[in-house]
Amino acid sequence: MTATLIRLPLLAALFLLVLTAPSTSAGRAERKQKKIEEREKAIKMANMKAAGQDVVGMTKEAAELRSYELRNKKKKGLLKRREASLAQVLFPGASPEEYGQGEAVPAFAELVESKKTQLPFEFYDLPTCPEPSDKIKKRFRRRKNLGSRLMGHDLKLSPYNIATKQSKGCTPLCMVEIGGKKLRWMRKLVDRQYRIHLTLDQLPVLMRSKELNYAVRGYPIGFKALASSTGLQDDQYFMYNHFKFTITYREDPGEFEGIRITGFDVHPVSIAHKKVSKDEVMQENGERQEPYSTCTSEVSPVNDPDTYLPLRVGPTGEDMRILYSYEVYWEKSDIPWADRWDVYLVGSPDDEIHYFAIVNSLMIV
Repeated sequence: MTATLIRLPLLAALFLLVLTAPSTSAGRAERKQKKIEEREKAIKMANMKAAGQDVVGMTKEAAELRSYELRNKKKKGLLKRREASLAQVLFPGASPEEYGQGEAVPAFAELVESKKTQLPFEFYDLPTCPEPSDKIKKRFRRRKNLGSRLMGHDLKLSPYNIATKQSKGCTPLCMVEIGGKKLRWMRKLVDRQYRIHLTLDQLPVLMRSKELNYAVRGYPIGFKALASSTGLQDDQYFMYNHFKFTITYREDPGEFEGIRITGFDVHPVSIAHKKVSKDEVMQENGERQEPYSTCTSEVSPVNDPDTYLPLRVGPTGEDMRILYSYEVYWEKSDIPWADRWDVYLVGSPDDEIHYFAIVNSLMIV
C-alpha cells in the first residue's frame, strides 16, 4: 500500500513532464529564433551606420535606426517589459490631434534661454514683431499642464501665420528699429548664446542637419564672428531675422481624417533685406510695407557673408532697422505620430559640443 502511494506522485510528475516537454522545447526554439533575429537586426543597423545613415532625418531608414537605438527606452511595465512607442512612455494618455486642409496651426513661443546663464527672458522682451491681438489669442488659447503652471511658464502666441498644408514663400512680417541700450543688450544675448524656443502641436522646434547628423532644440538669436577670423579690430555680431519653417506631416485616410504633424524644423537666416522701389504693398499684418528684392514668393533668402545683418547702428548713427520675414514648407512623411519624439532623444548627445558646428554650418549654407 505504501509503495503504491509513493508511485502515484512519481507517475504524476512523469506525466506532467511528458506533457510539458513539447511546450518547453517549443519555447527554446522560439527564444533561439528571437536571438537570431536580434543578431541579424543588430548587424543590419551596424551596416546602416557604417554606410553613413543619419538618425535625425525624416526618412524611413532614419526612423528605423532611431527606433533601434531607443529600444531600451521604449520598454514599459514592471513584471513584463513590453515595447511601446516613446509617446506612450513620455505622455501616457496623450492622443494625436488631426488638422484639416487650410486649418490654422498656432506656434507658441517659450522662454528665451541660455546654458551659459540661468536668467531667461520672454520672447516678446526681444525686439521682435508685436504680439497678436487678444481676439486672435483667444482663438488659440493653449491649456497648460501642471508642470508648466508650477514652473510659471506662460506660453505666448507667436506672430507667424501657419495654415495646414499651405506652403508660402518669403513673407515680410514687420519692421523693427533698435539702437543704443537695446542694441548693446542684443549683442550680450548673442554672446551668451541665448536660444529662442517655439512649439507647434506640442513639438519643440528643431534645428537639424542630416549631413552633420545633429538635431538641437531652439535656434540662436544670432552669431558672433571673431576678429581673428574677419581680420577686423573688433568682434562682429550678426542677427537672424528670417526663418524657414519646415513642417512634416502624415496622412492615412484609412486610419484618421486630416493630417497629423510629425516634425517641426527651422533654418534661421541672417540677411539685410534690400528695397526695390518706393511702391507700397499691403503686408500680412495689415500694415503697408515697401517690397524687398531679397524677400518675394520666388526668392528664398540664404546665409551669405555678403548679406549678413550686422548688429550695429547705421553709417550716420541712426537706429538699426530689422525686417523680420519667414517662409513655411509642408512635407509629407511616413513617420508615425507615435515616433515623432524619437529624434529629440538621439539627435543631440551634447548641445555644447554641437553649438559651434551648427553656427559654422549656417554661415556657409
